[in-house]
Amino acid sequence: MANSSDLARFNMIQQQIRPWGVLDDRVLEVMGALEREQFVPDAYRALAYADLEIPNANGSLMLAPKLVGHLLQALAVAPGQRVLEIGTGSGYVAACLSRLGARVISLELDAAQAELARSRLAALKCDWVEVREGDGLAGAVSGGPFDAIAVKGSLPTEDALPQLCEQLNIGGRLFCILGTAPAMECVRITRAGRDSYQRESLFEFTVPPLRNAPEAAGFVF
Repeated sequence: MANSSDLARFNMIQQQIRPWGVLDDRVLEVMGALEREQFVPDAYRALAYADLEIPNANGSLMLAPKLVGHLLQALAVAPGQRVLEIGTGSGYVAACLSRLGARVISLELDAAQAELARSRLAALKCDWVEVREGDGLAGAVSGGPFDAIAVKGSLPTEDALPQLCEQLNIGGRLFCILGTAPAMECVRITRAGRDSYQRESLFEFTVPPLRNAPEAAGFVF
């Protein structure tokens, strides 16, 4: 007989993630098995599978489950591929990527949040994740080039895109959310060749900006 957590995950998949167009069987299997409540602060455990963003201990937000599903589907990582995650947060997305077989380097600005994520990932034996304290937008990250890059907060401008895209292998995919509220779009950028990239607009979704992301210029009169 399924316990309440199993039922909540089942309902998350069937009522939130599938209806929103996430149909990749591998993604659905991982998200349907991984205990999301293990990554949620105790005060919010009852909301672990709700269709909303949940505050982390440092005030950043866990992405809503349906957005995580789309991120994983867009990156389409294969076992053994190298993935860069910018903005570790709770560690949940890194755990999903690890369960998909990726080898993940995850960067987090907040030292305490990084350590919390490390402990959660270690407890769940997500051995292929390395959490580093640092700014993922500050330049090339050692350990690349990468087969996939996930940017976990929005980027108000496209200033950081060139240095991120340059860290992709040929065929590598970048998932990010561009723009400022209320007009943000989720995009996937694929490196088609040494100097060529393909950009796809996936859907609109609003999330807070990544810390340290270049700010959009204001109006000048």
